[in-house]
Amino acid sequence: MEGMTDQPARWTQATVHPDMWADPDDDPRNSDGASPDGELPTLQGYLTDYRLTLLMKCEGLDAEALARRSVPPSTMSLLGLVRHLARAERDWRDWISDGDPLPKLYGKRDADFDGAVADQAVVDAGYVDLAREQAATDAALAAHPDLGTRLGKDGITVRDLLVHRIEEYARHCGHADLLRECIDGRVGQ
Repeated sequence: MEGMTDQPARWTQATVHPDMWADPDDDPRNSDGASPDGELPTLQGYLTDYRLTLLMKCEGLDAEALARRSVPPSTMSLLGLVRHLARAERDWRDWISDGDPLPKLYGKRDADFDGAVADQAVVDAGYVDLAREQAATDAALAAHPDLGTRLGKDGITVRDLLVHRIEEYARHCGHADLLRECIDGRVGQ
């Protein structure tokens, strides 16, 4: 007799490549065309794909699942990651600004994770915050198409900030992989 377990069975929605999250025809990250020409479009493409990956890892879950801290004692959850990246986007704008810093999006340190509670209004606000902050940071950087341009008090280059953003999303997409698998067993890249 096999023992009972609280661990969900591993599964994927993909049928063509079982290690993928979705089939190629259903994957918004899939592009059959040629790779982008130039460094800026390449970096922007990677950032877009990681942003989509995070949203894909969250789709189909209710507020309770999104707020679930799947790897105790960590405070990390999928909703916490959404809120954290919204906060990070705002902070990155501060890096490239010469003005006063913007107010912290969620207040005190770690409030992005601590405030990620199982409430649909908090979930909805998290997605709105993320989209708004991404758009604002994208717009601020669009004014500087030369990747070597130095911005802000510390003189960070546009290239360095774009690469840092890709790195941050990629790292947290790895967390999202594990969090989602703990929630309902779904796996895939």
